[in-house]
Amino acid sequence: MPALQQYKCPCCDGAIEFDTQAQKMACPYCGTEFEMETLLAYDQELNSATADHMSWDVQAGCNWQEGETEGLRVYSCQSCGGEIVGDETLGATSCPFCGNPVVMMGQFAGALKPDYVIPFQLDKKQAKEALQKHYMGKRLLPKAFKNQNHIDEVKGVYVPFWLFDADADAHIRYKGTRVRMWSDSRYDYTETSFFNITRAGGIGFEKVPVDGSTKMDDALMESIEPFDFSQAVDFQTAYLAGFFADKYDVDSQMSVERANERIRQSTADAFATTVNGYTTVTPVSTNIALQNGVAKYALYPVWLLTTNWKGQKFTFAMNGQTGKFVGDLPLDKGAYRKWLFGIAGIASAIAFAATYLFWLL
Repeated sequence: MPALQQYKCPCCDGAIEFDTQAQKMACPYCGTEFEMETLLAYDQELNSATADHMSWDVQAGCNWQEGETEGLRVYSCQSCGGEIVGDETLGATSCPFCGNPVVMMGQFAGALKPDYVIPFQLDKKQAKEALQKHYMGKRLLPKAFKNQNHIDEVKGVYVPFWLFDADADAHIRYKGTRVRMWSDSRYDYTETSFFNITRAGGIGFEKVPVDGSTKMDDALMESIEPFDFSQAVDFQTAYLAGFFADKYDVDSQMSVERANERIRQSTADAFATTVNGYTTVTPVSTNIALQNGVAKYALYPVWLLTTNWKGQKFTFAMNGQTGKFVGDLPLDKGAYRKWLFGIAGIASAIAFAATYLFWLL
């Protein structure tokens, strides 16, 4: 004997049943009534939903040609384990990730050759100036931190990124409500109308970046976006002269999950802007299918400063193309307590004044 199908209320998700008196389906929990045709259409839409389909061609990068890696050297940090690539003119230096000395290992070999590179547009002097500007207006920043910082340790690093292109077809369903309120001489009334909202369409993505290095914090790298890919050029080793290049340790296949996450969120945000005129809107289901998904390998320019203060490491990053600067700063706890007490004092004074005024009235 086939199992009986149970319908759920589109408004509150409660189990609904047939009301013999109204000759309609009714929800005993929220009191909503439904025509059978409406429920059948709703049920057909639910059954037509499909799972996400997000596949990629991740054959990014290419093999180095004979002679291309001459003059490139690999440096290894004995502290954090980072491996970076630089030209043979780099002498003794420190790790751009943790600040500790690095050791030259020898001739560079292996890994893939990048497809593209965005050359540095800003120099070390501008990175130092950006750091000083970052300090400005920070009242709770310890003065000693600012005075003792070794800003000469700013280093230019080409960070590996996997760039994802795809066309996304999406089908997103929402629950929406509209609330109407009115009153008469006896009662206040509230009427809530429920809606099933559907949005479907396509959206294209180009050069969605995913950081290919575990040594670079993803949140930090995403904070200095965007990079202007129109200034990218075909990769040549000459662009590495005087700079470091981080060797990727997260390949394109391993980066797919993060790319899917960014595309999924961006698609949801774009479609949500089209749902207007409702009191509340709640996403119910999102189905995304990708087409023409491909990945490329590029190096993006980043100025890095890693410094230690009172046993804590602070990392700052600046977009080497646009100058966007980010980084956490330490807190002067003494100054913070004074500021907090000052705010509390002002709030107490306002509360006292309000109480006194109320007493007078």
